Amino acid sequence: MIYEYVCKACNQHFEIRASVAEKEKGLKAVCPDCGSGESRQAMGSFAIGGRSRGRPSFGCGCGPGQC
Repeated sequence: MIYEYVCKACNQHFEIRASVAEKEKGLKAVCPDCGSGESRQAMGSFAIGGRSRGRPSFGCGCGPGQC
């Protein structure tokens, strides 16, 4: 899965690809821009696969509000 984070130090948005098991163990998100370990996960922002033509990808194959 891909998780989106926001760096608290420089406000950079970045993504981390990790398994659910890695996430549950306490994934350490380090900002690739400034190297800070102070980041927070952007709420509700994760993907299973990626984006296509500027629209989000839904892991279940449904669209918004269809699940």
